[in-house]
This record gives sequence, structure tokens and C-alpha cells, in this order.
Amino acid sequence: RGLPFVTLKLAASLDGRTAPATGESRWLTGGEARRKVHALRLAHDAVMVGSGTALADDPDLTVRNLGAVRQPVRIVLDRALRHSPDSRLGRTAGDNPVWMLHGASAPGAARAAWGAMGATLIEIPEAAGRLDLTAALSALAARGLTRIFSEGGGTLAGALVRAGLVDELALFSGGALIGAEGHPALGALGLTALADAPRPHLREVQALGPDAFTLWSF
Repeated sequence: RGLPFVTLKLAASLDGRTAPATGESRWLTGGEARRKVHALRLAHDAVMVGSGTALADDPDLTVRNLGAVRQPVRIVLDRALRHSPDSRLGRTAGDNPVWMLHGASAPGAARAAWGAMGATLIEIPEAAGRLDLTAALSALAARGLTRIFSEGGGTLAGALVRAGLVDELALFSGGALIGAEGHPALGALGLTALADAPRPHLREVQALGPDAFTLWSF
């Protein structure tokens, strides 16, 4: 299809929540699960998050404690370039690659600030006030990326599933119950019937200390 292979990573409680209503999410899963996440990052060309996750978590998105000799490209889908260049990603853009995918409406000052930090800026067409995800993935493929590890958050995850752009799902289940007031792991899919629900195929089940890892194919 001319698009990268996309692995969607979700980490959720047993009832499908990423955090309680307060937003506290460290740590939902234990050390063995987090080490597995880093190994999966290393197996992909790039790690991708949405602007909401970047703003909420100020992530680093590097591979740590595995002796990695290379780091994946770190990608943020940020239509208006709201994420600050004075973030972990911005301050380390000169050391490990950061690609900011933005829309035509992104302010010139924000573009210049990210460029000054060493980030690569890629303008993506917009559709209904959002970045066109198919166009975004096509742009990444054109730049040589073949495997993308999407880590966040629920809004981006739901949009990728709705668009049929997810090839496999890496699900980490933490042994906790959070309840309906918590933040859902997956954004709205717009389903009106159970028959329309995506049904990936289970490929792998693994216990990781107190947590469980399952790998699913679409």
C-alpha cells in the first residue's frame, strides 16, 4: 500500500483504562512490561505519539537500558505545533532525530523554534481540522520509514483504528481496575453495531511479572 507497517501499543488496566480521572498514569504496568516496550521501540524505525500525549507526558521516547546503538526516529503529530521546543524532545532533537508533523496552520514562529532545535518539520495535509493520517504515513514511507510504533494516546489510537491503518496491536494489561471515570485506552470508533467492531487475531500471550502482554494482528 506504500505505507509503513504500524504497531499500535496500548497499556491499560483490566477494564481498559489508562489512568484515573486525575490523569495519574505512572506506573500502570511494572518493570518487565516497560522493558518489553523499549524492546519493541528498538524493533521499529520510529516511535510516534500525538500532541495530547506529548503535552501531557513530556516524553523522551528513546530506547533505554538495552544497550541500543541506534535510536528510533521520534515523531509527534502536532497540527498546530503546540508542543514546546523547550521539552525533552526539543532539548534532545540534536542528539536523536525528532520529526514534527504539522498542518499548514502551524505558526511560523513555532516552526522556526523547532527547526532551531534541530527537528525535522514535515507539513501534512489536513482533513476536518485534523492531520490526514494516511497522508502522514505516506510521507513517512517516502522518507524511508517502514515500521512505526504508535504509543499514544487514546485519540490517536482510535483515529488510526478508524482509518484502518493499524497492522498489529501490542496490548499491555496491568493488573488493576480503575472504573468508568478513568481515561479510556482507545478513542471513539463510531460503532453503531457490535458486528462492525474490528476483530484482530490473537498471535501471542505472555506473562510479564504481574502484567500480561498480548499481540494481535489486523
